[in-house]
Amino acid sequence: MQAMQAAIDAYDEAAARALGVNRTDLRCLELLNQHTALTPTRLGAELGLTTGSVTAMLDRLERLSYLTRSPDPTDRRKTFIQITDTARQRTWELYGPFVTEGDALMKDYTTADLEILAGFLRRNRELYERHLARARQP
Repeated sequence: MQAMQAAIDAYDEAAARALGVNRTDLRCLELLNQHTALTPTRLGAELGLTTGSVTAMLDRLERLSYLTRSPDPTDRRKTFIQITDTARQRTWELYGPFVTEGDALMKDYTTADLEILAGFLRRNRELYERHLARARQP
């Protein structure tokens, strides 16, 4: 598990460098890829950032043409953040091969095997999520 995590970390670091961003910015792009739009407040909560840090991050990513900000048509106090097609394409170029090769890799396992593996991975993720608040404490 530790070796796999180290490989993931090394790849994410290289991907962030290729995109010209830091690791937090990369995580922001990942979140934006998963959702149609998010508010700065939601991004801050997901990333564990202060309001000022979120603003600085969004400014950086907007300068790179990786995101857009648009007002909520029903509440002018809210802003929606969306990933751009440019960022979506660049991140897919880096992470898309994992989807393709991962699909091929899973064909070597039975449905029962995959259910066991998915359960194991889910429980490990939940373990880390339970301890995240503790690790964020000063």
